[in-house]
Amino acid sequence: MSLTIGTMMALSFVVSLIGLAFLIWAVASKQFRVDQSDAEVIFSGAEGEDHAPDDPTSFGFQEDAEPGEGTDTRHRKLIFALIGFGTFWLVLGSIFGVIASLKLHLPDWLTGSAPLSFGRMRTMHLNSVIYGWLSLAGIGVAMFLVPRLFKTPLRGVNLAWGGLVLWNIGVAVGVYAIATGWTDGMEWLEIPWQVDILLATGGACFAAPLVLTAVNRNVHHIYVTAWYYLGALVWFPVLFVIGNLPIHTGVQGATVNWWFAHNVLGLWLTPIGVGAAYYVLPKIIGKPIYSYRLSLLGFWALALFYSQVGMHHLIGGPVPTWVVTLSVVQSVMMFIPVIAVAVNQHVLWATNLWAFKQSLPLRFVAFGAVMYTLASFQGSMEAVRAVNTVTHFTHYTVAHAHLGAYAFVSLVLFGTVYYLMPILTGRLWPAPRLIALHFWLVAIGFAVYFFSLSIGGWLQGLAMLDASRDWLESMQLMQPYLEGRSVGGTLMTLGHLLFAINLLSLVFAPRRSTDAVGTATPATSAS
Repeated sequence: MSLTIGTMMALSFVVSLIGLAFLIWAVASKQFRVDQSDAEVIFSGAEGEDHAPDDPTSFGFQEDAEPGEGTDTRHRKLIFALIGFGTFWLVLGSIFGVIASLKLHLPDWLTGSAPLSFGRMRTMHLNSVIYGWLSLAGIGVAMFLVPRLFKTPLRGVNLAWGGLVLWNIGVAVGVYAIATGWTDGMEWLEIPWQVDILLATGGACFAAPLVLTAVNRNVHHIYVTAWYYLGALVWFPVLFVIGNLPIHTGVQGATVNWWFAHNVLGLWLTPIGVGAAYYVLPKIIGKPIYSYRLSLLGFWALALFYSQVGMHHLIGGPVPTWVVTLSVVQSVMMFIPVIAVAVNQHVLWATNLWAFKQSLPLRFVAFGAVMYTLASFQGSMEAVRAVNTVTHFTHYTVAHAHLGAYAFVSLVLFGTVYYLMPILTGRLWPAPRLIALHFWLVAIGFAVYFFSLSIGGWLQGLAMLDASRDWLESMQLMQPYLEGRSVGGTLMTLGHLLFAINLLSLVFAPRRSTDAVGTATPATSAS
């Protein structure tokens, strides 16, 4: 066991060394000789000039198109396909999630079929959302932003189309395999490793065009968003391959399991969300982030501290104490990058509430950015043994996972999609009121979901620690809170259906005429 855990920790250390290698390269190439003017590389026009707010739905189309924004037809169709398939998996996965949630307090519902059991429904929900929605939509956003950041067209578009096909086949076959009971049996790693080969190949087809585009960039300085995306392209393949090697069993398997699960959130989904927010927030508002140096500090702190987070899920298990202690320390150290991101992003939108009130996409992204801060602080505290003793094995952990993966990453992706699709298609959203309704459905739905499971999970943990109370009582007291979970999940699912309807409506909306530049109707009436 020591050899396997030691090897895993060594590989985790290698991930940190990769980040350190990038750091050394960045210093050598003078990427760190930055000042606040480098925060303005995402804007068109001369440095120091006033920048117009950039959200077609709220402020109208910009007159000058930026290089690499997706004017190539196949590039535009690729991004739309990535987001479209991601939305399909979001809606399907949400339906799976609602069914699983209802079965927690209606156990006699839908009992005639094994694929409809809670264990399979919940697992199908997780994999559909993580690999279908978050990954595909995140890659779609990256395909849009990376060419804009590097001022050059996307390379290898045909290869990316191949990746789209392979990835969707992999997710579809993986979800079907889970429905039939064929899984690898570890959370976040349930898709059989034979099917994971398709995902790995598809992922390589996605990564290659982005790397080629970065290599052929027409800018010297790499904006912080691109750092997050390039880092994710390096980290995720390492995590995915090591986590899916069919050699981990028993306690070793559990250790690798939580090393993978936490690092997927921190080194794959977090860069997708934080990177998008670092671009969309200043672009919509028309002002650079508060401190550009601080943004780079946040990225490198994430790269150096996150790779060994996750073992706090094994507190009390038969694993070496040093492994868990190292994870707890690394979790607490995550306060550094989180505070850096919080200061940069929250100060920007909070001092420009006029844009927050008027721009619908900005509401999603700003809300998601706040949830990143809360999720990270909560995660660091949850790793501390005194708190973990209560929350371990309870629904409190489920609430925390959704605070990070949903309230943070999904909300940022929703807002980014609402921002980029008019630019990509040359069409305005035909029903801004539905976008506003989408926001309130997912915001209220998540609040009901989160507080129900957080409060109920904490009470559940206290009940399980009380030796004078029967264990069954800790389950029975969760009944009203699980019903609240289903109510919240249903509201969020309705919001996802509205999101899909909005995307479909944009396809049939009329394209803007050449004289319609800057004449979009503000969305304030939709709020």
